Amino acid sequence: MKIALSTALALIAAPLAAQDFSEGSKARSWNLYAEVPARFEAKVVDVTCELTGNCVEDCGAGSRQMGLLRTADDVLVLAMKNSQANFMGAARDLALYCNQTVTVDGLMIEDEDLNVKNVFQVQTILVDGADKPAKANKGSKLWAADHPEAKGKGAWFRRDPRVKAIIADEGYLGLGLEEDKTYAEENF
Repeated sequence: MKIALSTALALIAAPLAAQDFSEGSKARSWNLYAEVPARFEAKVVDVTCELTGNCVEDCGAGSRQMGLLRTADDVLVLAMKNSQANFMGAARDLALYCNQTVTVDGLMIEDEDLNVKNVFQVQTILVDGADKPAKANKGSKLWAADHPEAKGKGAWFRRDPRVKAIIADEGYLGLGLEEDKTYAEENF
């Protein structure tokens, strides 16, 4: 386990070796701190499977963190977000391409001072032979289909039954319901 973890950390932390993945990128800027447009070919992988060998069918069908094993340098890029503005992760969008090699386009977040590397916001996914790339924006529709009981207005995560259960158990601050009550009394 120690060897697998150290190998995984080396894959994630490996330097880009001055490679520029911005060529050909059509990614839309979000004006994020340290964003860089990036377009590259990669194998879509289940991060848990890649790092520990604990693998499940279909990469967990979107229930596990997805990653991109970049073809150019075998670096594991963490696909943390899709192209939606509503704070959707990329897992559901990328799980559709489990273990396939695709070309992704989006925004890489890199900051040497903060030691942040290979964090990616995927905007489009192109499968070899396809006429045009697919937009990475399916997260909210897939979530809505999974949770028809959570219909309504407002942010999806405020209606998500999993989030509501955690808040009911641990409070909004994650410190327990009593701490939430004390905080509210002292600050509101």
